[in-house]
Amino acid sequence: MYRILADLVLLLHLAFAAFAVFGGLLVPWKPRVAPWHLAAMAWGGAAVGFGWICPLTPLENILRQLAGQEGYSGGFIEHYLAAILYPPGLTRELQIILAAGLIAGNAIVYGWVLARRRRRRS
Repeated sequence: MYRILADLVLLLHLAFAAFAVFGGLLVPWKPRVAPWHLAAMAWGGAAVGFGWICPLTPLENILRQLAGQEGYSGGFIEHYLAAILYPPGLTRELQIILAAGLIAGNAIVYGWVLARRRRRRS
């Protein structure tokens, strides 16, 4: 049972990370997603930028240990996604640049959505 719960936390964590990064692309079609995405993006950007550990990581580790599995050290991104998303030799400066890129990319999407909304009102 604990292993299933740990796997569900892992899937939730992965879905949250994907939503934080790519959720802005939903906003042109689903504007009500915007406040939820902005909150997720702010948390994701801050967590990556400041090197915080998301609370879902210790929760997953506790559930894995209760299931008789080994937990892992570090954060979710470092454990599951670093080899895929980040180049070897990741530095703190590069993490900050990636966090800024996350915010800038989404700012472009939101700027486009706002400009489109203003054009419709005119």
